[in-house]
Amino acid sequence: MSDVDLADGSWRPFTDPGFVDLVGPVLLREGDGPAAYAFRAETKHANLIGVVQGGMLMTFADRALGVVAMAAAGGQNCVTIQFEMQFVGAVRMGDVVTLVPEVVRRTGTLAFMRGDLRCRGEVVATSTGVWKILRRRPEQG
Repeated sequence: MSDVDLADGSWRPFTDPGFVDLVGPVLLREGDGPAAYAFRAETKHANLIGVVQGGMLMTFADRALGVVAMAAAGGQNCVTIQFEMQFVGAVRMGDVVTLVPEVVRRTGTLAFMRGDLRCRGEVVATSTGVWKILRRRPEQG
C-alpha cells in the first residue's frame, strides 16, 4: 500500500480502550480482502532523533496481529507469547504506516502470525509472532 489516503472513506477508527487508545488513533479497513490497519505518525510517536519510536511500531504490530489471531481462533482470547520485529527503515512524522496481518498457521492452541509494516510504498519493519489461544472457561452458574 503506497500513498494511502486515510480520508478516502474506507478507513474507520479501531476502538481499543486502554494502552492502544493512548498511542492511537489506529484505523481499520475491512471489506474486499484481508483487514488492514494503519496509523499516521504524530509527534507523540517520536524518539530522540525525531523518527517514530520502535516501541510504537511494535505496539501497532502486536495489536493488529493479535486481533487477527483472535479472529483465526474463532473469537477466543489470545495472548502474545513470542514477538519479533526487524526495523529496516525509518518512519517520519506525518507518514502513514499500514499493516495487513497474515495467519501463517493456526493449531489447536497457537496462532502463528506475520506482517510487514509499510510506509511510502516500502517495508519499514517486519514482524512475526506466536499467540496462545486461551481455552474458554465453562460458564459458572
